[in-house]
Amino acid sequence: MVLVILTETALFSIFVVAYLYYIGKSVSGPYPHEVLELPILGTVLLLSSSATIVVAERNLEKGVNTLFNLWWLITALLGLGFLIYTGFEWHKLIYEDHLTISTNLFGSTFYSLVGLHASHVVVGLILLFLILILNVTGRIREYHHEHIIMISWYWHFVDAVWVIVFTVVYVIGGNS
Repeated sequence: MVLVILTETALFSIFVVAYLYYIGKSVSGPYPHEVLELPILGTVLLLSSSATIVVAERNLEKGVNTLFNLWWLITALLGLGFLIYTGFEWHKLIYEDHLTISTNLFGSTFYSLVGLHASHVVVGLILLFLILILNVTGRIREYHHEHIIMISWYWHFVDAVWVIVFTVVYVIGGNS
């Protein structure tokens, strides 16, 4: 998992650098400051999920299966809420603001970077729901716990990347 996270860090770094390099270089609108709003609710949902997954992990370690399932489910639902929020944001950007991946350089880099992050959230959600289903059906054993912890590392990585994406796209880029 460490190697996966390092590889993904390199990939995200390339996309972040590209986004930063092309900030303000679009020759036609819409421009970031015209269409982007700080995704506060989405950010709160996603970052809260890092706290809930820690609570789930602690219950896993204690062997409190019911509470593990509850907090693992809450984590997944928070991540799903983030994706739904992102979907509403994209709907507004595409249909109201007419910003698509082919509109301009900003659209291309925005959807590439934010979409790359969203795809990682989807992978994380698949893993979270898979673990939940396997655990509820009694298929998770103690020797699987290390794998569950690795999945939580991945989830923390996705959250950490969001802090960077949020800062670069919405704070730095949104003022360009």
